[in-house]
Amino acid sequence: MERPLLVYTTFADAETALAVGEDLVRERLCACVNVLPGMASVYAWKGAIERGREVVAILKTREGLADALGAALKARHPYETPIILHLPVAGADPDTAAWIVAETGGEGAPQPGPTG
Repeated sequence: MERPLLVYTTFADAETALAVGEDLVRERLCACVNVLPGMASVYAWKGAIERGREVVAILKTREGLADALGAALKARHPYETPIILHLPVAGADPDTAAWIVAETGGEGAPQPGPTG
């Protein structure tokens, strides 16, 4: 079975993170997006040290979707240079891994078909 992958990113606010996350889940690029508000950040940007409030978004997907998810996230993200980190998963509960694969249309998962 394909291995799960976590993708870490940040947004300026929860509403944007949830809207982008909902699009990505709807497109089956990830099975779930956790949005964690209330993060304070200190970072270097264009030669200056900046501070800001952000939210963390953790996207649950599978390794085979890393590039497609990254491209879709970058295309929708309001930041000029969004942070997109792939966090490999060393292990996962088999039911959790199967759920991620199923919800993202992975190998062996039922594929969406025509309705009617």
